[in-house]
Formats: sequence, C-alpha cells, structure tokens
Amino acid sequence: MSWKEEYKRKVASFEEAAKQIKSGDMVGAGLAIGACSPPMFDAILDRWEQLENVRINDSVPVRPSKLYDLDYMLQLDGHINYDPCFGMPLTRRINESRFTDYFVEQSSDLGDRYAKWSDVFICMVTPPNSQGYVNLGLSNFYSMEAIREGRASGKMRIAIAEVNDQMPTIFGNNWLHISEFDFFVEHSSPIPAVTRAEPGEKEKIIGEYVLELINDGDTLQMGIGAIPEAVVAGLEGKHALGVHTEMFPFGLPQLVEKGIVTNERKPFHKGITTATFCIGDQSMYDYVHENPTCEFYPASYTNYPGFIAQHPNVVAMNMGLMIDFSGQINSEGIGHRMVSGSGGQLDFMIGAYNSKGGRGITLMYSSRILKDGSLVSSILPELPLGTPVTVPRTYAHYVVTEYGVADIRYKSRRERAEALINIAHPDLREELRANLKKNFYYHRIKSDETAWQAGMKNS
Repeated sequence: MSWKEEYKRKVASFEEAAKQIKSGDMVGAGLAIGACSPPMFDAILDRWEQLENVRINDSVPVRPSKLYDLDYMLQLDGHINYDPCFGMPLTRRINESRFTDYFVEQSSDLGDRYAKWSDVFICMVTPPNSQGYVNLGLSNFYSMEAIREGRASGKMRIAIAEVNDQMPTIFGNNWLHISEFDFFVEHSSPIPAVTRAEPGEKEKIIGEYVLELINDGDTLQMGIGAIPEAVVAGLEGKHALGVHTEMFPFGLPQLVEKGIVTNERKPFHKGITTATFCIGDQSMYDYVHENPTCEFYPASYTNYPGFIAQHPNVVAMNMGLMIDFSGQINSEGIGHRMVSGSGGQLDFMIGAYNSKGGRGITLMYSSRILKDGSLVSSILPELPLGTPVTVPRTYAHYVVTEYGVADIRYKSRRERAEALINIAHPDLREELRANLKKNFYYHRIKSDETAWQAGMKNS
C-alpha cells in the first residue's frame, strides 16, 4: 500500500476519532498550538454519558474550549475530567477552583511523562509532504516522544493527528511519518496569535538591569512577557548573540535582521536558532515557516541541562513569583493555588549554572498589591505553606527586580538574605530586616545560659 492510500484509509471525522476513547483512558494532547482544536475536544466531551473515568491532559492551552469551562465540566465529573500539567489564563478559573488535579512536570522529561500517561494522544500537524511525512509545526515539545515512546512501551493505544493546512512547517527534528498515526482528522483552522506585551516603566527598569548582564556572543534563553520584551528592545548594540531556548522569543526576526542574533558562536547548530515551540503573532509565524535558520527539536534535547551546559555563556532568563531569604525560587503558584508550572525554568537554570560563564537570571517584581490594597513583598523570609519550589536555592544566581540586581550564587544564607532585601520594595525592607535578625541570627536566652552553665560544671 502506498503512503497516500494508507493516509486516505486513516482519514476520519471528529466523531469517528472520538469514538476511539474508552472508559479509563488518559487522553494526552500536544502543547499550545500543537494541541487539537476545540471541535476535537467537543467530540470527546459529547460522549460523556458513555464514558467513565476519562481524563484529558494538555499543557499551555491557547484555544478556548468547553474543556476549560468549570460550570460545564462540573456536570461531567467522574465521566470526563480535565487534569492539566501547566496553567494559562484560559484555565485560571477551573484550576483555581481546585476541581482539576495537577500533573507535576518539567519540560525536559515531558515526552517521557506523556508516553507513560497517555492511552490516546492527539496533536495538530501539517498536511503530509510528498514523502508522506507530516510536520509537527509550531510545537514539537513532547508530541514526538509521547507518540513514539508510548507506542514502543505498549501504553499508547491510539495516535490521532488533526491535519491543519494553516500550520507552518518548521525544520529540524520535527517530522513524523503518516504510518505513526492511527487516524487523521482534516480540519483547516486559524493559528492562534498572541499580541506582544507592552513593557511599562517597571518592566523597562528591570530590562535595563538585565541588559547589563548580557555580553556579545552570549547564548540566550528567554520566555514571553513584558520584561522579556523590554530586554529584546534593549539589545540594540549587542553582537553575535545566539539563541538556544524553549520558546522562540518575540522579536527574533528583527534581531536577526539587525545582525544582533547570528548564532555564529554557538558550538552546536551554528547559524541556527534552536527551540521546541513557538507562540507569536502572524509575522512571527511567517518568519519561522520553512526557514532553514529556525529548527525545532523535542524538549528532551533543547532543555536537557547537560546539553545546555555545553554551550558557553548561556544566559537563562525566567520569571519568578517569589523567592525566600535562602534563594528558593517559586514560579508556579502561591500555596496550593497553581498558576502555571515548572516548564523549562529549572532545566535552563541548571544548564546555565554549569555553563562556562553562564548566568541564570530570575526576573521578579519586588512586590504585589493584594485585593485589599495592602502591599506584600515577593522577597520573603520563607515561602507560604504549600508553595512549590521551582528552582532550589542551590541553583539560584542572579535575581533582578525594579530595585536592582542581587548576585547570590556564592553567598551564605545571611548574605543572600541581605542582598535580596536590598532589591526589595523600600517600604518593606525594615520589616524584612527585622525578620532576618530574628530568624537568622543567634539570640542568647535564659535556657541557653542555663545549659551552658550546666555544661561548665559537668566539665
């Protein structure tokens, strides 16, 4: 049978593909734009009365769906449940309700995790090329390994591809043959675009501090948001920068056009920007489509700390929500309330830590204002009960707020606390120093004196 005949035989409707789901299945979906469109999820959800104990797990959702509607999903409880491993604004309400469960993750091993989790896996791909290969488009991340390793282990029963002719083709290790899928659902739909964040004054100040830590020839990793945008906007004048990252940064086309990013000093993939997924605007999608200087690989490759560390002068920049006096960094949520996930932050912090000349940078706002109007510090004596530690203190390096830079890598616990307090909000520093003195320094009390005196008599 030719690949064209095999492909035609495997083409199905959303409803036919959804019928492959069985009670007890875990349904995994690709990350972000690599996930299926809402009609695929709807077709599964419409079968809820026929199913029991089905769980759907995706990551970084970018397309609105009934799957993320708390009121709707409450009616399906026990039949079909949504249990993600990374939150986004679309899922904020359902996640904060604690109705969903949460899968702990780290980008570098998500392919292995999805291979172990998924009975059925769904992702979005391009139409097949003339050799019968589909491209994973804007999100490789864990999809390739979920399918191949899941199939090899016998865990994954069904692989479904939603074929979208609007999906860009990205070069690299980003291709799967049609024989690796059981069903193809053809559905043309627009690729979700994200508006670039506009840095405010606070973000611009933080960006200026970060720019002082970036040198010509560095290899950069950064995420999405107003602070990274401020950094990108300030890179004018830098030369020979490389990009090895999890996500293609906004502004990449302009940085390449201006000769700021050349990737010429990278020891691997010279002249090429390497990543594992992309979210951007249409101009970004047009730029990366069939661009030989942009390549995607599974996150187990791009985010493997040992591989990152082989690049000299890695500068890893990621957001943090809170940090404690000893350097424990939280970027995922507050207490038991999950906001996002670990993602690739720890991968790149470990990689940068072991890179010759590497710098791991945590970007933070010094404080936040609660609903009652009170000002609370993001730099704390200890993290709130239940709060996850995204980056352990052993890998903490630079911390940047709008009040400056703290280099804590080689500092003691007390020295770290002092350095962090110096970049805290000025109105909160006195309280933080009082707590530091109370909890990090010795205080002789009567019981200590009694014990000392008793010891002296016994000697």
